[in-house]
Amino acid sequence: MATDMQKLIGTSEEDDEEDMEMDVKEEDDDSEENGEKHIATQGMVMVDGGMTSNNSNSQFQHHQEIEEQVSTPGTGVVARRCRPLEEKERTKLRERQRRAITARILAGLRRHGNYNLRVRADINDVIAALAREAGWVVLPDGTTFPSRSQGSKPVGGTSTMVTSSSSQVMPQQTPPASLTGVSPSYQTSIEYNSIRMKGVFVPTPSPYDLSSGARSQTSPVVGVVAEQTENHQLIRGTMETINDKQTVCLPSNLLDRDFSGTPYVPVYVMLPLGVINMKCELVDPDGLLNQLGVLKSINIDGVMVDCWWGIVEAHAPQDYNWKGYKRLFQMVRELKLRLQVVMSFHECGGNVGDDVCIPLPHWVAEIGRSNPDIFFTDREGRHNPECLSWGIDKERILRGRTAFEVYFDYMRSFRVEFDELFEDGTISMVEVGLGPCGELRYPSCPVKHGWRYPGIGEFQCYDQYLLKDLRKAAEMRGQPFWAKGPDNAGSYNSQPHEAGFFCDGGDYDNYYGRFFLNWYSNVLVDHGDRILSLAKLAFEGTCIAVKLSGIHWWYKTSSHAAELTSGFFNPCNRDGYAAVLTMLKKHGAALNFTCSEFRLLDQNENFPEALADPDGLVWQVLNAAWDVGVPLASENALPCHDRISYNKILDRAKPLNDPDGRHFLTFTYLRLCPILMERRNFVEFEQFVKRMHGEAVIDIQV
Repeated sequence: MATDMQKLIGTSEEDDEEDMEMDVKEEDDDSEENGEKHIATQGMVMVDGGMTSNNSNSQFQHHQEIEEQVSTPGTGVVARRCRPLEEKERTKLRERQRRAITARILAGLRRHGNYNLRVRADINDVIAALAREAGWVVLPDGTTFPSRSQGSKPVGGTSTMVTSSSSQVMPQQTPPASLTGVSPSYQTSIEYNSIRMKGVFVPTPSPYDLSSGARSQTSPVVGVVAEQTENHQLIRGTMETINDKQTVCLPSNLLDRDFSGTPYVPVYVMLPLGVINMKCELVDPDGLLNQLGVLKSINIDGVMVDCWWGIVEAHAPQDYNWKGYKRLFQMVRELKLRLQVVMSFHECGGNVGDDVCIPLPHWVAEIGRSNPDIFFTDREGRHNPECLSWGIDKERILRGRTAFEVYFDYMRSFRVEFDELFEDGTISMVEVGLGPCGELRYPSCPVKHGWRYPGIGEFQCYDQYLLKDLRKAAEMRGQPFWAKGPDNAGSYNSQPHEAGFFCDGGDYDNYYGRFFLNWYSNVLVDHGDRILSLAKLAFEGTCIAVKLSGIHWWYKTSSHAAELTSGFFNPCNRDGYAAVLTMLKKHGAALNFTCSEFRLLDQNENFPEALADPDGLVWQVLNAAWDVGVPLASENALPCHDRISYNKILDRAKPLNDPDGRHFLTFTYLRLCPILMERRNFVEFEQFVKRMHGEAVIDIQV
């Protein structure tokens, strides 16, 4: 009897699935006859071994009702439609093929496109994700339309999910084991991110955060949207209840975070690189005065300016010319603005954003012609005159002075020349240049030597002075044959997997590799330590700062190759920034960290092969700095004028729901230029300044 019943109703799970598939197929056929095209939202999709549906609750109830009808003894009801076995087999084969194709699409999007699609995603989720990437707004009911800003393709999606409970508003809970913007399903060497960063604070993504990581969260940040929903025609009636929560898709420009009442973060604007010419004269003082007056009208706090070593001490040792800077600083003082000054001991020209050429002092260049080892040198023997090698910090080869003495004499001259501005607080911060572009790093990625993003760069330790220091370190370790740089580290534009030193399981993590990288990074820390001790003496009572660049490409690999060649020993199993920040804490210096505006989505769209993660890098450095009590300043690495980039900066400057209320010390905008002064861009910048200052902002559409 039992066998007969099994034959009648079927007991296998596959047969149950077939019934549902056929029900969907027949329902679709009926809908087409009535002129209504319904997508089979009840169709089940197999993804990574799991079953799913668009409406899982109703599907489960429907399935349960069928099972009850056919399995209840004595009812005599047969709910299954009889059909030929051959047709059933064809249906099963088609469904399995469809599921396999969908699973491969989802796996490819997760791995190579960094789409954080849920495990039980279906084809509708894929279509919606692709539409949002293309700049469209996709509402929960499937309604799709172009965003307002789709004159040019936006970077990232244009809609943000807002979730509210039917009884109360619940904030988003960010998974503590993974960084914002890092896909937890990524199955390569980047899995260390979700292990090493456990316990660090990763702020809740704000409503305007359009990174793929924020879009993928199941309970995004909640905003008060009742009024906006009532007043926006596209949103009315699009609420959908899922698991006792109401979800609605809103265009991102409706959800700017309210910064009124938040901490005051001063905003400075960096002046043009060529504001002072090679004769130390102020260029176009009248035009600059007008621009500064306009900036003053929106209440910026001050300006930042580079004080170029190649201009001030250009012709002879200790022959300083501050004439142009005197006039500039007086102009700033009369406008009641404050000054951040940079002791720029590097050359200008040849890097991204450089629009003028300011070389090192002529007398230094003369020394370099007879002794090129005073400059950083790569494995092929190419010298880089962008800045002096740290190997000569203690060598008396600069007309009888060491590099330390040259730097200190320059800083002391500046302090004496502008003592009055230090005393009245006009000069609020001095940033000390410690390497190329004024940043504490090796010049591992020189464009003049052919480097292009996202190349890993090359080690810069092959001048005679650094090699001598390496030999000494190897002998002290008892391994004199380690007194050489790695011979399998690739070239400037190599990728990590192409170099035996940087590939997964490569030499960077063996005994020699750890010795070399530890020495290489210690030279960087020691250079910063000695220069800051002198800067602290020269600028006693004034905040000093150090600029650190965000080397975010190849961050998702195990070796972090680009960071290693730059001097940061920060592979997946080690925190390479702790020693730098401890050194800054020792001298009471602030950290000026760049790449505040970079987003994971930008990097994945433009250079997916770079395995970049600016979000992960930023939060690693910020948490490390906050842990040791180092004040944080920041600046954008590239020009930005759009709302999305400003919001990203704000999100990092004032992290949402930070239990300790931490925020940036200052922010410096890069830089004053005609594009910034255009009306549309200037209005956006004015609103950004107000939000930084914690003021209420009325959105002005230009």
